[in-house]
Amino acid sequence: MSRYTVDAVVKSYGQKYHDETYEYRHVILTPEATRRLPKPARLLTEAEWRSLGVRQSPGWEHYMNHSPEPHILMFRRRLQK
Repeated sequence: MSRYTVDAVVKSYGQKYHDETYEYRHVILTPEATRRLPKPARLLTEAEWRSLGVRQSPGWEHYMNHSPEPHILMFRRRLQK
């Protein structure tokens, strides 16, 4: 697999927001990275989203696909109490 720079795969990292349990953020991929996503769409493991070039601190999980916009990956991590 070829190496991509973060700028080549991630268009933007969304602002973080939270509820009582989780912190959330979304990551918008470039068209090139979106074409590398598995089909049919499914949730990615940490190893898979990191191999795409997504860089985040530990604890984030890909928890939802938004089918109308497959280039947006939605992540969450449990808040520390």
